[in-house]
Amino acid sequence: MKRVLFVCLGNICRSPAAEGVLKKMLADANINDVMVDSAGTSAYHEGDPADGRMQFFAKKRGYELTSLSRPFRPEADFEQFDYIITMDESNYAHITEMDPKGTYAKKLYKMVDFCRIHEIDEVPDPYAGGEQGFELVMDILEDGCEQLTEKLKKP
Repeated sequence: MKRVLFVCLGNICRSPAAEGVLKKMLADANINDVMVDSAGTSAYHEGDPADGRMQFFAKKRGYELTSLSRPFRPEADFEQFDYIITMDESNYAHITEMDPKGTYAKKLYKMVDFCRIHEIDEVPDPYAGGEQGFELVMDILEDGCEQLTEKLKKP
């Protein structure tokens, strides 16, 4: 079984949305051997569901966001997951700092590494923005998760 972990700051917008998008794409592709989860580099919102606005924009596209926020746990997550996918440069740097010897560097990716349509450096945090920010995040996540789904199909 392959395991994918999406990581953003608070684990209430981008990473739970990525989790929901990938889970649906995997189910639609009849791929049942992939476990998907999400986490945050902070514990600000631990135990909280995804932001209501993110849930609204995800649901409009047919995705359910059911996870509860949790912090990234280096002692477990580095070992458990095959793909640790961050949403922005700050998340990437924070996770990298938790692995000072670079032991798990081959597992660490940026979400935009999987994008084909969007040529951007990171998935912007929509938390303080309006509707357009949430729609853009969903566009980017769908783009990246399509390519990630293709990669996960391969043995």
